[in-house]
Amino acid sequence: MVTKERCATFGEMEQWLDRHRVTEIECLVPDLTGVARGKILPREKFTEDRGMRLPEAIVAMGVTGEFPEEGPYYDVIHPTDRDMHLQPDPRSVRLVPWAVDPTAQVIHDCYDRDGKLVPFAPRSVLRRVCDLYAGRGWKPIVAPELEFYLVARNTDPDVPLKPPVGRSGRSETSRQAYSIDAVNEFDPLFEDVYAYCEKMELNVDTLIHELGAGQMEINFFHDHPLGLADEVFFFKRTVREAALRHDMFATFMAKPIAGEPGSAMHVHQSVVDAVTGHNIFSREDGQASDEFRWYIGGLQRYIPAAMALFAPYVNSYRRLSRFTAAPINIQWGTDNRTVGIRSPVAPPSARRVENRVIGADANPYVALAATLACGWLGIQQRIEPTAECQGDAYLGDYQLPRSLGEALSLLRAEKDLAEVLGQPFVTVYTEVKEIEYAEFMKVISPWEREHLLLHV
Repeated sequence: MVTKERCATFGEMEQWLDRHRVTEIECLVPDLTGVARGKILPREKFTEDRGMRLPEAIVAMGVTGEFPEEGPYYDVIHPTDRDMHLQPDPRSVRLVPWAVDPTAQVIHDCYDRDGKLVPFAPRSVLRRVCDLYAGRGWKPIVAPELEFYLVARNTDPDVPLKPPVGRSGRSETSRQAYSIDAVNEFDPLFEDVYAYCEKMELNVDTLIHELGAGQMEINFFHDHPLGLADEVFFFKRTVREAALRHDMFATFMAKPIAGEPGSAMHVHQSVVDAVTGHNIFSREDGQASDEFRWYIGGLQRYIPAAMALFAPYVNSYRRLSRFTAAPINIQWGTDNRTVGIRSPVAPPSARRVENRVIGADANPYVALAATLACGWLGIQQRIEPTAECQGDAYLGDYQLPRSLGEALSLLRAEKDLAEVLGQPFVTVYTEVKEIEYAEFMKVISPWEREHLLLHV
């Protein structure tokens, strides 16, 4: 595990910048898609201003860069395009290891002119949910497992993606789950990834080859949700940069290659007492607690309505199909990878729940906020889960929305989630996703031309 040199105050951050002789600062804000927005400032300007301003809509646009032209969006986003006041979080400062000159990157929080957190900024939403737990004297703990594909460089969106060429000079043509040799094919790339992660103090754990051709998974050590969302945000930037330097792409699309498994972001989650550190999912005698059951019940009750947050794009729903290593249900079970909600075998102190529904394409701040919100509501409402699934859950019915449009309707209708996540966020998010969906519907796919052109 990397020893973190985290800064707690602005003064400590300035000392950190001095020690690393930083001359430039990348001032970053994660938007709704997880894209890094912001400005690059000279060190002197950053120290002098200790913050910056950006239009508030910058964190509230779709993956295509479009904004809604009218509607409820502008009940939240002021039509005069007001500024947000951004403040750096000292705990997020890290080096940019691939920069030529000594450069740091710092994630900023978004505030309005009255000093309140902008409610639709992804980091604000996660803070809001974590504060609910803190109010009960609890601390949520998460550990993401993030899957992604390495693909050959592709500059034409009409050409299907292919696995990249490894050290042997060959591309993968078969599935190599957990193969060490298959990972070693890309040793030069992963040596850079690990070197970058070490310089950035990212606590990445295990690297494995997943089921798909060119599909990898990186696991993170468990920690507080906000810090880990930052690490996932940084890691995505890092692996994309490293891949480009080795003449390939890294993609976190949920389903980038037809016929191959999709990519997930499985999230292990538990809750501990903030004072004693006791895992509230276990009783003193080591048995599962009421809170453990209720948390699972909350996930079962609210995951369908949260799917637009876990599976945010049209492509996301291609991953969620039967017998493709992705869940289609909200069943739960112990050490059962066919269910949407898995409880790994673990000692009482490490009892936890794994949400297997979330896609790798989800915004980490939004996804963590949403899964913790579902569990929170389960505990507050004492929702009992269904009976544990003992068999193959793929043999059961679909229990999740099958499209982005259906998922958005469910999210809009779920008032409990809106109360926990904030109605302004849900309004902005759903309006932006409707714009993306409308843009997608303008595109005619090869399937439509192949099967409909001369047959209907």
